[in-house]
Amino acid sequence: MAFDIDMIKKVYANFGPRVEAARKLVGRPLTLSEKILYTHLWDEKANTSFTRGVDYVDFAPDRVAMQDATAQMALLQFMQAGRPQVAVPSTVHCDHLITAKFGAEQDLPAANTESKEVFDFLASVSNKYGIGFWKPGAGIIHQVVLENYAFPGGMMIGTDSHTVNAGGLGMIAIGVGGADACDVMAGLAWELKFPKLIGVKLTGKLNGWASPKDIILKVAGILTVKGGTGAIVEYFGDGAENLSCTGKGTICNMGAEVGATTSTFGYDESMERYLRATDRADIADAANGIKEHLTGDAEVYANPEQYFDQLIEIDLSTLEPYLNGPFTPDLATPISKMKEVAIENGWPMKIEVGLIGSCTNSSYEDISRAVSVAKQVSEKNLKTNAQYCINPGSEQIRYTIERDGFLDVFKNIGATVFTNACGPCIGMWDRVGAEKQERNTIVHSFNRNFAKRADGNPNTFAFVGSPELVTALAIAGDLSFNPLTDTLTNQQGEQVMLDAPVGDELPPRGFDVADAGYQAPAEDGTGVQILVSPTSHRLQLLDPFTPWEGTDLKGLRLLIKAKGKCTTDHISMAGPWLKFRGHLDNISNNMLIGAVNYFNDKTDNVKNALTGEHGPVPATQRAYKAAGIGSIVVGDENYGEGSSREHAAMEPRHLGVRAVLVKSFARIHETNLKKQGMLGLTFCNKEDYDLIREDDVIDIVGLTTFTPDVPLTVVFNHSDGTTDEIKVNHSYNAQQIDWFKAGGALNIIRSQVAQ
Repeated sequence: MAFDIDMIKKVYANFGPRVEAARKLVGRPLTLSEKILYTHLWDEKANTSFTRGVDYVDFAPDRVAMQDATAQMALLQFMQAGRPQVAVPSTVHCDHLITAKFGAEQDLPAANTESKEVFDFLASVSNKYGIGFWKPGAGIIHQVVLENYAFPGGMMIGTDSHTVNAGGLGMIAIGVGGADACDVMAGLAWELKFPKLIGVKLTGKLNGWASPKDIILKVAGILTVKGGTGAIVEYFGDGAENLSCTGKGTICNMGAEVGATTSTFGYDESMERYLRATDRADIADAANGIKEHLTGDAEVYANPEQYFDQLIEIDLSTLEPYLNGPFTPDLATPISKMKEVAIENGWPMKIEVGLIGSCTNSSYEDISRAVSVAKQVSEKNLKTNAQYCINPGSEQIRYTIERDGFLDVFKNIGATVFTNACGPCIGMWDRVGAEKQERNTIVHSFNRNFAKRADGNPNTFAFVGSPELVTALAIAGDLSFNPLTDTLTNQQGEQVMLDAPVGDELPPRGFDVADAGYQAPAEDGTGVQILVSPTSHRLQLLDPFTPWEGTDLKGLRLLIKAKGKCTTDHISMAGPWLKFRGHLDNISNNMLIGAVNYFNDKTDNVKNALTGEHGPVPATQRAYKAAGIGSIVVGDENYGEGSSREHAAMEPRHLGVRAVLVKSFARIHETNLKKQGMLGLTFCNKEDYDLIREDDVIDIVGLTTFTPDVPLTVVFNHSDGTTDEIKVNHSYNAQQIDWFKAGGALNIIRSQVAQ
């Protein structure tokens, strides 16, 4: 029996009539994405045909999911909302705060000790407010959601950018900040700019070494890290129907790496098989009853160029494996070209570690295909030339693959089995020797490979591939190895080739698990006490941010002019800093320490206008705050790319930064800034970035008449007495301007719930 089946049946009961109404309203056939969006409008009687990429729309998501690192701040905010219980089904998943070092047997108990205060807090808040709680070790949020909560045609939001993974089961699933989650849990509408639509037509069928991962790796190379911004990527075609449900999830998961709002697939037989295999036959039966509505209209897929803003076509029959990286997930290289490209760029050729699993690639199919490669080490008298590690995606996956003997195969080639958690994928990898910062290469089946992401070493060259390709490369220990064409020398001196991987879409004997790790909330949580120690260094109750003072902002100092890529990892690092995700003041000590200062090409080194000396970014900003001086951060393209972490917006807000001015924003980060009452501005003329000098005193003018679609004015008062005055754009609508004036959306939520 599925979780929340009554809610799902209610969604399905209304789905057909709402689709018909939307089709009549829009006056043409509908894509799947449009069907789900229009059936989840906050105003069920809406009579507006929305303009893609222009109109802000209020939606009513079906559920909320939170991982432990982001759940802390989301729930600290929700505690201020004044509600006795969440308004929609919600869950918390403890997967980020577990360091990978020795293996699950030691790492999980260590995490339960080190982060006990946080886990206890999350468990008690969940218990009090009617939230499902998944314990440490239960699995990675997105794998657990796919196994238990995702359903075709549904809409969900989650406080992690890879929430989009649920698109593999036909959802519109979108990563958001904690303030957005707080809105929905408080029973309020959730706002999103109506997305543009990118269609990806898949034909043919994967074969040999090619996998679903290679589809998204190729798409990432086509769209780049910001090519999907503001858009939903919808996959269709006979090639899509030939993919497994979990393979679809892998593709949707990494859609976050092209900046897409989300990605999705239409309901088909592979989704039905997966639902039944994961004990959700009731959902499969209900979905079959409305299946004509759970995919795009036939006319759309017959003439996709008429219905999508952009169209990509991929023939799966000719697709070869890709290896993307290093340092960015959109640098796509076919495996046949990797040797040539690696030599040309001087990348370290020796592979030190291969890592598989993560939320992106930890399905039974993924593991079984990787096992089919790993088995060949003994069968062909080979040896593994790189360290090999695995993060199972859930306890259900781990238990099942142990039962079926897969873990024994991995251990026979020297593998370390980490906890069912994010581990190295989120930077929670205590890797021996990483502190030496030596140049080295790793390959993994994760989704992100930014500098320092996995192990904190800026000189670790990380490449993204499928689990089966990663396994082959770990055996070879050589970045130039192409398993489609190259041989390996076995321990008898013979030249042998690896056979192409094979595997099962679903376990032939079914899934199994002894204890999935789920804790249901109390039916009545009024008596549950939530205690946060005032001396805790891990948790801190929130105080409301101060409302706007009603005047233009003048006399601001430049905190940093960030050069080049500035992701949320640069703005608010993960790794060891995850322990402070529930303590805003403590975690603010990592604010922008990874950003490169334009004026000296250094990280965490900026000029303090009060002293004239250079020092750490957070300390400099704290000095400005103590002196009552506001500041501004300036950035480059796609500022805030990467994770959904709202700490990257809350830390500057907490320390007194008033505005962020950039060439362009990543979607989630721009929204997070708005939610926290910050000004997120973009250059009208991107070349104006070059006008900003280190000692500038900056004014932002026009706020007293702050209006949608009307640019503001920024004045740079230079130290030599000259000035430059520029126009800057913003994307604030009337409601978002109210957030700014109130000092943040939470201040408005609190007043609305109180009414």
